[in-house]
This record gives sequence, C-alpha cells and structure tokens, in this order.
Amino acid sequence: MGCAEAAVLVLAQYRRDALAWGLSRLVLGPRQLGSPPGLRFARILGSGRDAGFGLAPSFERQGLLAFFDDLPSAQSFLATSPAVQGRRSRASDYLTGLLAVSSSRGSWGGKSLSPGTPIPTDQPVAALTRASIRPHHARTFWQHSPPSERSVASAPGCQLAVGLGEAPLLRQATFSLWDSAAAMTAYATQGAHREASRGAWQKDWFSEWMFVRFQPLQVEGQWRGRTYG
Repeated sequence: MGCAEAAVLVLAQYRRDALAWGLSRLVLGPRQLGSPPGLRFARILGSGRDAGFGLAPSFERQGLLAFFDDLPSAQSFLATSPAVQGRRSRASDYLTGLLAVSSSRGSWGGKSLSPGTPIPTDQPVAALTRASIRPHHARTFWQHSPPSERSVASAPGCQLAVGLGEAPLLRQATFSLWDSAAAMTAYATQGAHREASRGAWQKDWFSEWMFVRFQPLQVEGQWRGRTYG
C-alpha cells in the first residue's frame, strides 16, 4: 500500500467570521499549498447549496483535494500542512479523508492517476466523479443532474455524498463514501443515475472527465450532522 498513489480530501464549513478567509482560498487556488513532497496536483473546490448539489453557490462550504505519489506523502501533508490546519481552525463542520487510489479512468486538467489495489466488493469504498461540461450541453446536464444527486443521499449504503465545483456550472465533481463497492455499484447501475450517465456518454456532454475509486483509509470529522471516524 505504501507505493499506491493517494489523496487527501478536506471539507470545511466555515464560521461566519471566517467567510472572507475562505473566499480568499478560492482566489489563491492550489498555489496556497506550496510544494509539499510528493504532491502531483491539487484543486480548491467551491460548493453549491443543498449538500453541494444546488445551482446557487454556498459561500460557507469548501473542499480541498490533493493527490500524491504515495501514501506517506499524503499522510505528512494531512498532519502538517498549514492549509489543512487553517481550515480546521476556522470551520464549524470539518471532515478529512485519507484515501488510497484503487482505480482511475480519465483525466483532470490533463493529469491522470495510476491504478492501485482492487477493492473487494464487500469492503468500504469512496468515489470521485468529476467532469468538464461542454457549454452547449450545460442546460441539459443540469436538467438531468438534480434527480440523480437527490437519489444518492438516500441510496442504501451511502455514508456521505457532497457536490463540489472547480468552476460554476461547467466543472463539477461529486465525492461519495459507501459501505461497500457492491452498494455503490447498485446505485450507479439503476434509477436516475443510470439515466443521467447514459445521456452523458451517448450525447458527449463532457470535454474531460475522471472517475476514481479509493480505499478509504481514514475518514474523520463531522459533516452535516454526522460524525465520522
């Protein structure tokens, strides 16, 4: 596992007195992280309302997602980065995830990830789905997206689902945490999500996309009334 690529997720809901600081993190972007050892690439992500899936922006919630060459680098970043500690000290709700890459398809900003160790179907799994939506398909995407996103929160086996965005309306991501890979697959292959996915691929809605499965090694904190870890 030490050689597998890894990621760190940080979710923060800022206190009202820290909103200006939080917005400044979006403006600064990944350069605020400096050059921690092993960092491959990172994204500072905004959020919509309604668990992140609403069209209206949320100025309180924010995500940080950083990918590393190996697990020790990710662990060191999570433990020592001022960017992580700054969010923790200013948040009313705060969650961190330490994740090992299991499989990956597609790319993000031209960068891709290498596959790691497959996850048994009865083991916990986390997933990242992100896409750059072609502008002329944005209206259609957002017509199909809400039913799929509403269904994930109540899907059997889903512990956490949050919508994040690199840019309003056109560059979107969803992070989810599941009791098992089997539960995630059951959700993805039926109902509103299946219909939305079918439309996306058949009609070429995306100019770039990435789908990653992770082994969740450590998920800790509190998010939307639920405690993790």
